[in-house]
Amino acid sequence: MRLVKGIGKMGIWSRIMVVFLAAGMFACGGERSSATPVETFKTYIKAIRQKDTKAMKVLLSNATLKMHEQQAKAQGVTIDEIIKRESLIGESQKAVDYKDEKIDGDKATLQFKNSFGTWETMPFVREDGVWKIDKQGYADQLMKDIDDSDKKMDDLINGTTTPTP
Repeated sequence: MRLVKGIGKMGIWSRIMVVFLAAGMFACGGERSSATPVETFKTYIKAIRQKDTKAMKVLLSNATLKMHEQQAKAQGVTIDEIIKRESLIGESQKAVDYKDEKIDGDKATLQFKNSFGTWETMPFVREDGVWKIDKQGYADQLMKDIDDSDKKMDDLINGTTTPTP
């Protein structure tokens, strides 16, 4: 309290001016600082370990949440149950290695080592200026990879392509 009284009119006006300048800078396109995909991933892993479903939800893309809602409805469980079940790491996994963060506009990827010790690529999407884990994109890529693999197998069986070594 004592400091406020001692500041005087000039101190109050300078504070008001700083607030207006900061607000003006933000309104004129000053970018807010947001977590990188790596930081989002680390926060998600921490939330998994703490079983903090609320924090996990905040870090998931809108498409992912919609996908989980559909799964929950189909299975007759809550979305929280789906989110808890579909964590990226195993419960016994002590460390999670990651590498190769790649950002391309509003999409990004990060490789991480799963509980089986193999590298997987997790997609991210920027929504409202914030990086979110895109498990829906992950599922879409997995389905595409399976379809591609099936097509190659069909081509081999039908003799329309030659096998590559």
